[in-house]
Amino acid sequence: MDIVETIRDYGEWFYVVTFVWTFLEGETFVLFAGLGARQGILRLDLLIVFAWLGSFAGDQLYFWIGRRWGRSLLLRFPRWSPGVQAALDLLRRYNTGFILSFRFIYGVRNFSSFAMGTSGLSWPRFLVLNFIAAGVWAVTFAGTGYIVGATFEHLLGDLALGFGLVMLGIFATVIALIARARKRRVAPIGATPIPARIKTDPRRR
Repeated sequence: MDIVETIRDYGEWFYVVTFVWTFLEGETFVLFAGLGARQGILRLDLLIVFAWLGSFAGDQLYFWIGRRWGRSLLLRFPRWSPGVQAALDLLRRYNTGFILSFRFIYGVRNFSSFAMGTSGLSWPRFLVLNFIAAGVWAVTFAGTGYIVGATFEHLLGDLALGFGLVMLGIFATVIALIARARKRRVAPIGATPIPARIKTDPRRR
């Protein structure tokens, strides 16, 4: 697929696509879009804003679902429990650091917002930290795609776009392999109990 032509085909609607994609998940998408921004067919600032808001909104929704229906969903889908418990263990150990960085921790990130919703974590605290973390995530991945494009443009001239796409594709593949390896190391299904709620300062509720 020609990513540049795809971006051109969507035009201004590509920013809406970015919001929807990042609402679900999408660091690879944002990487390639960052490369498109380097080509001048997207505005980097708008790309970052829409990726930021999409990622933030998605994780707020997953947090709310975990807070509202977490325990009942875990009873219905026990295979989620190992991933949820892994995220909760990291939350107990690192707390704020985990909330700010969970998007970068492959293997547990898909469960993290939902898991934190089940934990009793104060929702205003999660909202603020999640907003900051989503911004860091959007800048990191959009910026990486942009910088890759700029670097290869400087080194390779007209060959930069094709080579940059190849390198981003390799990077995305490595990420996927790391995520798969981490998932295989998660405890066996049924070995982890449904998480108890983490003790939090009631004044933060």
